[in-house]
Amino acid sequence: MCGIVGYTGRDQAAPILLDGLSRLEYRGYDSAGLAVRDGSAPAEVVKALGKLYHLADKTDQGRALPGACGIGHTRWATHGDPSMVNAHPHVSGNCSGSGSGPVESDVVGVHNGIIENFTELKEKLLRHGYTFYSDTDTEVAVKLVDYYYKKYKIGPVDAITRTMVRVRGSYALALMFRDFPDEIFVARKDSLS
Repeated sequence: MCGIVGYTGRDQAAPILLDGLSRLEYRGYDSAGLAVRDGSAPAEVVKALGKLYHLADKTDQGRALPGACGIGHTRWATHGDPSMVNAHPHVSGNCSGSGSGPVESDVVGVHNGIIENFTELKEKLLRHGYTFYSDTDTEVAVKLVDYYYKKYKIGPVDAITRTMVRVRGSYALALMFRDFPDEIFVARKDSLS
């Protein structure tokens, strides 16, 4: 089990996201992470292994992550061992420090559920020049959204819709796009997350 939270508004997002994740703690998890945007600045990703208090300590209770738009996630490993690299959020391009730090890509996202055909989708993306830093199906989903977003030069909703047509399984996604700094896009299929 894992949890997804998101916030966009006028207040600092990170403390609100941490509070939301703390309300999901009973569900069990092995890592947690946040991605927060401060206006048009790149999103900042911070991840921690273990309990949520490690992430809270790492971000000074969220105060070290300025910005009013963000997503958060607690993960229970289904694809890939518990590690900083496999922890969410995931990005569509490069992100220094095992997927933590300033986001150097167009899409950042979190995901609950299982993507049954992630190996097939990953092979497609490898043929199109994508590289992978994690063992997760979530990274595959985020990069597939990025692929459609760039290939067809379409908006986030259309890129996510094209992705959902290709993905088999039950899941929920929360995504942020560099070109839409104050928005969070969500989708789900057969998932209550």
